[in-house]
Amino acid sequence: MVVDQSGRECIILSMTAPAVARPQPTSTLPGVLQIAVVLVPAALYLVALTLGTSFATFFAVGTAVGFTLQRARLCFVSAFRDLILLHQGRTLKGLLVGLAVASLGFAMVMSTIVGDPSGGRMPDDAHILPLGIATVLGGVLFGVGMVLAGGCVTGSLYRMGEGYLGSWVAMGGVLIGLYALNRTWNWWWEVSIATAPRIWFPTSLGYGGSLLLTAVLLALAYLATLWWERRQAPAVQIPIRRREPAPPTTVADDVRVALRGVFRREWTPVIGAVVISALNILLFIRYRPLGVVGEISRWANDLGSLAGMPVGVLEGLDSLAGCAAALAEGASWFTDGFMLNLGIVVGAFTAAVLAREFRLRIPRQPQRYVQSLGGGVVMGYGAGLGLGCTFGAFYSAIPSLALNGWVYGLAMAAGAVIGAQIIRRLT
Repeated sequence: MVVDQSGRECIILSMTAPAVARPQPTSTLPGVLQIAVVLVPAALYLVALTLGTSFATFFAVGTAVGFTLQRARLCFVSAFRDLILLHQGRTLKGLLVGLAVASLGFAMVMSTIVGDPSGGRMPDDAHILPLGIATVLGGVLFGVGMVLAGGCVTGSLYRMGEGYLGSWVAMGGVLIGLYALNRTWNWWWEVSIATAPRIWFPTSLGYGGSLLLTAVLLALAYLATLWWERRQAPAVQIPIRRREPAPPTTVADDVRVALRGVFRREWTPVIGAVVISALNILLFIRYRPLGVVGEISRWANDLGSLAGMPVGVLEGLDSLAGCAAALAEGASWFTDGFMLNLGIVVGAFTAAVLAREFRLRIPRQPQRYVQSLGGGVVMGYGAGLGLGCTFGAFYSAIPSLALNGWVYGLAMAAGAVIGAQIIRRLT
C-alpha cells in the first residue's frame, strides 16, 4: 500500500513480486492479551529496575524501539527488497531521513567526548569499526541472508513479538551463524580485521566537514532512490476508500483521535525512522548507540559452552566497539543488551496487540522453514563478520561519521540484490 500524489492510499499491482501484506486487525481483543499487554511490560521493567538503572533504561529504550518498528513497519529488508523488486523506495527514503537526523545528534554527542578530533583520538563507544574485506563480505552475506530469512536481525526480533513463527526459526539460524563465525573469528582477526584501518571522517574533515560530506552522500542516495523508482513505468494504483472518523468536538474526542493515530494507524517510515534516531541519540548520550548482534553473539557462545563446545578466547574483541563483545564464561545472561533485545520483542508485542494485529502466524509450506533457517545462518555469519547488523554496522555506524557504515551498507545492498535473485528462482 502506498500514497499517490493526490494523497490517497492505494494498493500497487505489480507483476514482479507480491507485496508483503500488513497483518489484518482482528475484530476483538482477547481478554488475556488485554491483561498481558499491560502487565508484561510493567513487570519486566520492574525486574530490570531491580537489576540496575542501566538495565531499566535499555529495556525501556528497547520497548520503544520495538513499538516504533511495529507501528511504522520499519523493516530494513523491505527497504532494499522493495526498491529492487518493486521499484518502491518509500521505506528506504524514510531511513535516509532518519540517518540525517541521527548524524547530527551523534556529531553533537561525539564532540563532547572528543573536542578536537584532529589529534587521532576517537570516541570509544561510537561504531567506528575496522574497514576491510571482512566488512564487505560480512555485508554481502548479511544482505543475502536477510532477504532469504524475510527479515534482518532487528526485524526478526520485532516480528517475533508479532507472532511470526518463521522469525523465531530465523533467529535460531542467526544463533547458529554467529556461533560458526565465532569458531572462525580468530582466523579472520589475524588475516584481516586486526590490520584493517578505522576511518573516521572528523579526523581529517572535522565535525562540520564530516556532517557536510554525510549530508551530501545521503542526498545522493535519496536522489538515486528517486531515480530508480522512476526507471519503471508506474504500477496500476487502486485507491482505497476509507471511512473517515467524524471530526472531534470535545477534548475527549481529541484524545481518542490522538490515541488512535498512535496505537491503531500505521506510522510513516519517516516518522518511524526519526523516532528510532532520537532514541539512538538519547541512548548514546548516556551509554552507547543501538546494536543487537553483540548480545545475540553472547547467547550463541554461552549455548555452545552449555553444549560442551566452547568457542574459547576470541582475540581482539576488547579493542572493538559496536556489536563485538563476547560473553565471558560463567557470566550472567542478564545484561543491558539482553534487556534491550527483550524490550524490542515486548514493544512489538504491545504495539501489535493494541493495533489488533497480533496473532500466531505459522508458515504452511515446509520450504519456508528451511528458507528462514538457512537465511538466518547466512545472516548471522555475516553479522558477526561485519561486527553488526542493520542497526549496529549501518544505522549506528553512518551517524558515527565512519566510512565502514557506508561500505557495509553498499555491500548489504549488493547482497540484497543477490538474495532477491535467489528468491525469484525459488518462487
